[in-house]
Amino acid sequence: MIEKKSQAALEFIMTYGWAILVVLVAIGALAFFGVLNPDRFLPAKCTLQAGIACLDHKATATTLQVNIQNSLGRDITVNRLTANQCTEIAAPSPATLSNGGTASYTFSTCTNPGTKYSGQLNITYTPIGLTIIHTNQGDITTRIE
Repeated sequence: MIEKKSQAALEFIMTYGWAILVVLVAIGALAFFGVLNPDRFLPAKCTLQAGIACLDHKATATTLQVNIQNSLGRDITVNRLTANQCTEIAAPSPATLSNGGTASYTFSTCTNPGTKYSGQLNITYTPIGLTIIHTNQGDITTRIE
């Protein structure tokens, strides 16, 4: 009688063991082929402090492109725009950004290991007619296209 209970218990454990093994192999296969890669579900975002908006952005293997808009209520002179792991190559010709105006900045030689770019964006600017230099900091997180 004890042998029959032992056999039933062993069969029960073996059945669930095989089922768990099949599930683990399936999860391993999905992870191996990149289906469960969290970078695929990464939301693209570009955020800056109030006053200057990041309208659009795009990252490739070697470049980062950012479009910003001045919403400060007055014209500004953009002194410098930097992004982590990148070098600025193309600044818009007028360094003055009017209120409500937009400008596009391109960075090159970005060292972006992997399939996403995540870095800090810093803008230093001076309002027209004033002498104090201000800094606006933000973050960019996006997939590399």
